[in-house]
Amino acid sequence: MTSPLTLAHSPCPNDTFVFHAWTEGLLPEAPEARLTFADIDVTNGMAARGELDVLKISYGALPHVLDDYALLPCGGALGYGCGPLVLSAGPAEPTALAGARIAVPSTSSTAYLLFRLWAAEAVPGGVGDITVLPFHEIMPAVRDGRVDAGLVIHEARFTYERHGLHRVADMGEEWEKLTGLPIPLGAIVARRSLGEPLLHRIADTVRASLRAARRTPAASRAHVLRHAQEMEPDVVDRHIGLYVNEFTADLGQDGLHAVRALLDRSARLGLLPALRDGALEMTARL
Repeated sequence: MTSPLTLAHSPCPNDTFVFHAWTEGLLPEAPEARLTFADIDVTNGMAARGELDVLKISYGALPHVLDDYALLPCGGALGYGCGPLVLSAGPAEPTALAGARIAVPSTSSTAYLLFRLWAAEAVPGGVGDITVLPFHEIMPAVRDGRVDAGLVIHEARFTYERHGLHRVADMGEEWEKLTGLPIPLGAIVARRSLGEPLLHRIADTVRASLRAARRTPAASRAHVLRHAQEMEPDVVDRHIGLYVNEFTADLGQDGLHAVRALLDRSARLGLLPALRDGALEMTARL
């Protein structure tokens, strides 16, 4: 009997929506999978240590794991108008962040990578101390003055005004102005040693799971809400509507171009190692 594949993704609504049909055994032809829920910073570490078969990770972590994992062209988060935000307690210009204390959800995340790319141009002299906090603690820390600004992700873009906070910059808008490309956020990777036929099957399963979710969204509703970390149902719906889009089904050439652009720009600034030749060739075949 073949062992189940080991899979880890976050409890965020876009992930639970996309993977529900697969992980709940609703796809008869799919390989069996054993799911672990973990925040993205944890899954980045899992991938770096080669611990599981299939993981949702940050695109900012991708170059570090491509020797062992292949990027799948489906299931991830990439799009327009969905970037992380930099928030402050009062109205502020980017230049006011010079030397400021900034809370971030991870230093291995795509959000932090985009922040570094933006700050290199927008904040003369650079920011000050970086504090890593769980993402749900960042807005209270900004509101209470424990940090000067915060980098937020996920549903915070829908709720920050409730905390009395102000947007300093939208990393997605800045990226789109700079490149005209969608913003790469979260990637699905699978262990190369599984072999290309099984990698094809996994990619097809992710696509089938997404199709099932879109065809009968009510089927996954309770599952998504149960893991949504106390999000209100309307915020859950907006979250899924924003982060599950055409690039979730297939990166396509535009998506791959955006991924390469992000990683190449980051490598030129010394923020990431350069992609080795052919690192993404398998992605185009899956």
